[in-house]
Amino acid sequence: MPEASRPQELPAGLLTNPEMIKACRLRNFTRVFSLVKAHAGIYPSMIARRCDLTPSRVGEVMAGRRQLQHMDVIERIADGLRIPGHMLGLARRSWETPAVLAAEERKPPRIVAPEPMAPAAVPSAEVDSILALTARTNPNPSTLQALRCSIEDYWRRDDQHGGEALRPAVVGQLRYVVGLLKESRPAPIRQGLYGVAAELARLTGWTHFDARQYSQARAYFKEALHFAKEVDDREFMANVLACMSLQATYEDKPGDALAFVAAAQDEARAAAGTTPRVLSMLSLREAFAHASLGSRTATHEAIGEAHRQFEQIQPNDPDPAWVTYFDEPKLIVDTGIAHGRLGEVATAEPLIADALHRENSANHRGRAFHAFWLARTQLKLGKLDQACQTATEALEPASSVASERVAGHLREFYDELAPHRREPVAVVFESRLREILPARVSGSPHP
Repeated sequence: MPEASRPQELPAGLLTNPEMIKACRLRNFTRVFSLVKAHAGIYPSMIARRCDLTPSRVGEVMAGRRQLQHMDVIERIADGLRIPGHMLGLARRSWETPAVLAAEERKPPRIVAPEPMAPAAVPSAEVDSILALTARTNPNPSTLQALRCSIEDYWRRDDQHGGEALRPAVVGQLRYVVGLLKESRPAPIRQGLYGVAAELARLTGWTHFDARQYSQARAYFKEALHFAKEVDDREFMANVLACMSLQATYEDKPGDALAFVAAAQDEARAAAGTTPRVLSMLSLREAFAHASLGSRTATHEAIGEAHRQFEQIQPNDPDPAWVTYFDEPKLIVDTGIAHGRLGEVATAEPLIADALHRENSANHRGRAFHAFWLARTQLKLGKLDQACQTATEALEPASSVASERVAGHLREFYDELAPHRREPVAVVFESRLREILPARVSGSPHP
């Protein structure tokens, strides 16, 4: 089809095709490009021109030999092929039709209450995009400090309430910083912006991981590694790799978890001035990986190294801000969880209980998460009354945080309680569960 006669928008039938919707959601560009070719007549050479890619790169993607995960590339694909931003997990693009006309996934018709209209004074996303082009931003050290303070606040709120509501703000700030990096900056400012971008990308990845959206989490963790590598921040690269190791344990990929944490330890040891607190945290991540593999001796050795490093911590150590959460209660509770993963529940129980007793009450997710670990451990020890009491106490902080990880541990405990479901303490727990978190059990015997 000649370029001049090419339609500017993809056919509505393609944008509402369930197969296209799924391919976009997974960012499976092998399938996306194939569907665009089959249903819109846009061939690989045209895809390459529209998206500012080389024809050979497009060919490799369509053949399944290459994946596209860099955010800049994904945005070019969205703009070049006119794929609405929400389909690819992006903000609404400036060229999109008004939201009321945007194509959405086909669903059975249903009656919904009308939503309150937004205030007329609020400008549209398109206006914001246009005004952003005219802005004259000259970041300085104060700008960097303000961004870092925002990140600290985001992490605090993430601990208290989960990251679901924070994610749009974090992603918006990440795009803002990436935009600043597109212009020439003095070396110290540029280096600081890369560091901030790395932290924002890791935080975004973490919020996706906590929501059990693992593919999205991995994409942002990779972005964080890219930004950190630009400024050779090997210690922060170790931090990101440790996050990826933890995610791999949740995905039941212990081999990957061990590989990621081994790479993290290599980066940390190669970095200048890596502190004992960082090395202690990484050793416990290693213990998680070994425990998932069932390697008892290796797990115990990693736990021992974590405690040895922790004992070397000094008050004036130059710890990076992202590892300050790893205090003594966290060391103890993670030690207990590592033993619990091995099935050593008698060892695990007092450790988790002690750490939970000392944990910051404002950390709702951590308290709920660790309490469910303790309840499961007590249940395996045959302490039904204590397990149900612990789980009941965990429902309050669990209700305060939007976290699929916490919900997952709740489901695991609830399922393990099945043989005892008729016992009075189990009945009380389930009643309280239905009262505080009705969505977890509504319409189903399982949460």
